[in-house]
Amino acid sequence: MNGQRLKGSSFALTLAVLAASPLAAETHPFNALDLVSMARISDPRPSPDGSAVAYVLRTTDLEADKGRTDLWLAASDGSTAPRRLTTHEASDSSPRWAPDGRGIYFLSTRSGSSQVWYLPAAGGEARQVTDLPLDVGTVTVSPDGGRLAVTLEVFPDCPDLPCTVSRLEERAAAKSSARLYDHLFVRHWDTWKDGRRSHLFVVPADAASDAAPVDVTRGMVADVPPKPFGGDEEIAFTPDGQGLVFTARDGGPDEPWSTDFNLFLAPVDGSAAPRRLTDNPAWDAQPVFSPDGKTLAYLAMARPGYESDRFRIMLRPWPEGEPRALTEGWDRSPGGLAFAAGGRTLYATAGDVGNVALFAVDVASGAVTKLVGDGHVRSPRPLPGGRLVFGRDDLRSPVDLWVRQADGSLRRLTRANDERLAQLRLGDFEQFSFAGWNGETVYGYLVKPVDFDPGKRYPIAFLIHGGPQGSFDNDFHYRWNPQVYAGAGYAAIMIDFHGSTGYGQAFTDSIRGDWGGKPLEDLQKGLEHALASWSFLDGERICALGASYGGYMINWIAGNWQRFDCLVNHDGLFDLRDMYYTTEELWFPEWEMGGPYWQNPLGHEKHNPANHVDKWRTPMLVIHGALDYRVVDTQGLATFTALQRKGIPSRLLYFPDENHWVLKPGNSLRWHEVVLDWLERWTGP
Repeated sequence: MNGQRLKGSSFALTLAVLAASPLAAETHPFNALDLVSMARISDPRPSPDGSAVAYVLRTTDLEADKGRTDLWLAASDGSTAPRRLTTHEASDSSPRWAPDGRGIYFLSTRSGSSQVWYLPAAGGEARQVTDLPLDVGTVTVSPDGGRLAVTLEVFPDCPDLPCTVSRLEERAAAKSSARLYDHLFVRHWDTWKDGRRSHLFVVPADAASDAAPVDVTRGMVADVPPKPFGGDEEIAFTPDGQGLVFTARDGGPDEPWSTDFNLFLAPVDGSAAPRRLTDNPAWDAQPVFSPDGKTLAYLAMARPGYESDRFRIMLRPWPEGEPRALTEGWDRSPGGLAFAAGGRTLYATAGDVGNVALFAVDVASGAVTKLVGDGHVRSPRPLPGGRLVFGRDDLRSPVDLWVRQADGSLRRLTRANDERLAQLRLGDFEQFSFAGWNGETVYGYLVKPVDFDPGKRYPIAFLIHGGPQGSFDNDFHYRWNPQVYAGAGYAAIMIDFHGSTGYGQAFTDSIRGDWGGKPLEDLQKGLEHALASWSFLDGERICALGASYGGYMINWIAGNWQRFDCLVNHDGLFDLRDMYYTTEELWFPEWEMGGPYWQNPLGHEKHNPANHVDKWRTPMLVIHGALDYRVVDTQGLATFTALQRKGIPSRLLYFPDENHWVLKPGNSLRWHEVVLDWLERWTGP
């Protein structure tokens, strides 16, 4: 069946397409097409007076097999319906208000490359602000509105932008495609390195100005913001607008095994080299200034080499002074920092017992108050009068914008998917807990099948999260959404095993050196607890699925827990020795396994799935992406080779154009089609 399309599943998908069409009079169970078709809200930005909130709304063009983004505007008091600001066929994103509130700067590809544009708030046509020879990655507006900080990919040794452009043209015209490297990184996440770095430039906000861009990070062999996932939350203008504070890691020879990110200060005119503000050997991030300009808040980890250490909120008097830890006693890892209008409170989000909650932190005492506890809160932004706008989603609802009023009540601002959701039937969910490893409390979620009938028995999709320092929390996920399985007639179970985030740092740390120990015991006990608690769960029809560390666990389960009818392994680790020598961010395996492989081979081999292949016998679907440089595709190919050589029923689903995730709509639909067919083959009626 190599390369053949599954005819039965194609027919089912066609029915799903018809059911999801606007002409459908009846509701239907949630499916993968519904998942990729949902509108996605992100990046809320209140106007300076707080009366409106600009945000990004992503829609999916299935025929073009891609998403597009537009800017929208909502009244912060909910008095009027949200309205669309941009309609250009190109993608518009990153809305950033001018300080006077008269317009919005944003990024757009409508000129053929990513540049900064400006849209008057009162209405009218957008006008282009920058016309740089390279794509703009992020944009930040100065306090007085006179300057913009933008990021561009340049060769650090180039004196100007034309130099980078010329070098790229020379490489494109060269007869040889060979690349020569003297040090790591050779590749990172999903991109081969070519010598360029993301540098921070200052340009005039006035499009008519002929002033040349100023590289305030000139000479630094570093990425601003840090790659692969940093954004403009890592960049802040100083209160007087004369400097920029940013996060960076020096790109020295130890870059692939170092988490030593620091804050730097650079003058906006480039008159001096960037000055290091923090000397913490661990991770510093997300600088934010208080409204009065007297305090710099930022996040800091304590342990070098550990990317999942707990962030503390740090406060540093500005411009000079010793920083102090504000939240040393709070056993959560905050993010998304934002000062309240008066500067006496910091807002932050943090994983919290299977949710990502919204918290208020008193700047004087460090006292923490939970403001919103259920669901997954994103991007909190303060509004006047003690109000706060944020994105929120949960296991049954995609992200919408909400406002928390001064009295604590919540008002919903957007209803981006209400019409779609009205056509759908979704599964109810509940959180549960049980005694896991060492009798310690472990939490999980159960999502019931759509059209649940307590008199029936249902097969189980047992979902295992990645990370491993992660969580299957109460959110609407676009790659691993349990509602897809609920819509197909499965009960979905997710366990936040030891090592998961949101349950205290000791719980997160406990997986170090024990990848196949405590987590496996938690998964075993969690499944048995669920089977004993809900009689509608069919313990004889269960498939386990996981990606990344979850894929590792699938391989580990194959040799150490013969409980399942089938397995699904996406981008999973097969051989931890090979994984160490082929991955890119070496700090991760070195922390988890106790050093480089040659220094501590037993630490890597202790829970190595490759050592247990002799016990494999469960049918497995293997999925991998060619652009995955975190867990390279040879790990998936090795898994499939072992299965085939042993004669175990197995399939390989390979994506030449996907990285560690599956992002393209068409590929996502194919992914779900093949996965659900595999589940039905082994656990269906």
